[in-house]
Amino acid sequence: MTKSSSPERRQTDDTLCLRILQTTDLHMRLLSYDYFADRPSPHGGLARLAPLIEHARREAANCLLLDNGDFLQGTPMGDLFADPAMIDSAGIHPVIAAMNAVGYDAATLGNHEFNYGLPALDRALRDAAFAIVAGNISRPGGPTMKSWAILPLRVTDTAGHAHTLRIGLIGLAPPQITAWDRSALNGAVRTQGICDAAHAHVPAMRAQGADLVIALAHTGIGAAQDRPDLENAAVPLAAIDGIDAVLCGHQHLTFPGPRFHGLAHVDAAAATIHGKPAMMPGSWGSHLGVMDLMLRRRAGDSWRVGDHAVALRPAPDSAADDPGVQRAVSSAHTATLSHIRQRVGHTTRPLHSYFTLIADDAAVQLVAEAKRTRAAELLRDTPHAGLPLLAAAASFKTGGQNGPDFYSDVPAGPLSRRNLADLYLFPNTLQAIEVTGAQLRDWLERAAGIFRQITPGHPDQSLREPDFPAYNFDVICGLRYRIDLSQPARFAQDGTLRDQDIHRIADLTFDGRAISPDERVVVATSSYRIGSSLLAPLGALPIVLDSREPVRDVLRRHIARTDTITPSCRAVWRFAPMPPGTSAILDTGPGAASYLDQPGLPAVEPLGRTPQGFIRLRVPL
Repeated sequence: MTKSSSPERRQTDDTLCLRILQTTDLHMRLLSYDYFADRPSPHGGLARLAPLIEHARREAANCLLLDNGDFLQGTPMGDLFADPAMIDSAGIHPVIAAMNAVGYDAATLGNHEFNYGLPALDRALRDAAFAIVAGNISRPGGPTMKSWAILPLRVTDTAGHAHTLRIGLIGLAPPQITAWDRSALNGAVRTQGICDAAHAHVPAMRAQGADLVIALAHTGIGAAQDRPDLENAAVPLAAIDGIDAVLCGHQHLTFPGPRFHGLAHVDAAAATIHGKPAMMPGSWGSHLGVMDLMLRRRAGDSWRVGDHAVALRPAPDSAADDPGVQRAVSSAHTATLSHIRQRVGHTTRPLHSYFTLIADDAAVQLVAEAKRTRAAELLRDTPHAGLPLLAAAASFKTGGQNGPDFYSDVPAGPLSRRNLADLYLFPNTLQAIEVTGAQLRDWLERAAGIFRQITPGHPDQSLREPDFPAYNFDVICGLRYRIDLSQPARFAQDGTLRDQDIHRIADLTFDGRAISPDERVVVATSSYRIGSSLLAPLGALPIVLDSREPVRDVLRRHIARTDTITPSCRAVWRFAPMPPGTSAILDTGPGAASYLDQPGLPAVEPLGRTPQGFIRLRVPL
């Protein structure tokens, strides 16, 4: 407990309610508009949350509005305004203009704030009218990043007396930032473990007079034990003495919520972690987090959190966008529409992601082929030119927790920039690594962890592991292989090897021959993948190509070579056959109904709609 800076002092207890409003993972979803489909969208967005924010403020005497990071990247508007010159021409970055209009008090940085590099980040943040804190991120030799801040807030207690409450805010983000965006950051950023940074800074915040410490943490709820590279560290973070509340994000989930029932030290009904209030309000403006803290000041002028209440208020689908946010981003919206409608080519066949988890996918293979072709050009006349060259790609939009509309669906016909953004969401760059045959097999084993183990002979078993991100389901084109779902996953989701003798990947071949464990091959992939946890169990992987070229630009130029493309599906992978009567259940987007007769698809059987709006398919195995 620390001394309050308020001059008032009473022998009796004072109580006040502090309301904390939280957004997280907005990902540039500012207006209710889907730039990937180029049409209005009824779902989420800051403009839909703004009226909820204003209403929640009117309900409470004492209120703070905070954002938990990942606000700069996620839509074509974010990509367009990644150029500092675009920000300068507009005068202010559109997300900062919108956040200023809504009246944020503070924000932290998520991992995606660093996707475009530091010049773009610095220029975007320059006009923020709110505090920005980043406690485990530093820039040696560069501009100082504020680790924490203490905001003096004039508050009124339940008896109508005024106080000054000193609220400490510390920002924290996944330490993997330096790996995921290595090529964009070029060694100019250093990160520290989330809990290590909190242990270092929280005592200083208390010593500087913070009455309350809130961890504004762009991290999810996961393992109970800390380690320096822990990505989802909210549980051990909440155990740190001196932290009063934890605001979470990064996972695009909701807390309180059923996904977190049963986790150690987590009470999903009471909205607490280690007994401390916590919340996570989804993503893309899907929810507003509302946390009410009842604070009591006792003799000695110290404040403590007593009761609390947490609610997640969903953004309404039917409300109009907030006029203030609309005005703030109107010119940016117009510029974005002009940009995404630029023609880049033509496709004679549709490209979609509805069946990427059960069959070869033409969209994934198109991205992989663009990577492979460009990598071959750049590796020509290098020592690696003679090695087999493969390409890895994955679909980013496969429904899951993001809902039945979260699928790529590009119809046959003209291709525009928005279609390329739909097929490849992130500003990752083209890189290539050298791997051995053994590492290549384990890469595929890690990717196959998205599937649950299937019992032979049993019908209608759930196919997908719900907590495994679909963007980690890499398909490595140039190979042929089978995935045997009768076997358990070789690796746990955190990358731990479960059993040396477990293998799901079978009949792995290249050019019709088996790949030996010691054989060397080159795989064209992305800057994100090389630093991701998916490949961590493979050990050190030499980077043989760092092009700094965005994959989306590589894809655009690949299409431009012929202007008109005819996407095809080469045979790459399939499930190993199982006894008659074995089947799995896959939930996919309703748009899949138009493609159920496509060549190469298993003889799936539609089973109707789920309550969430997905189409449920029976997949024979």
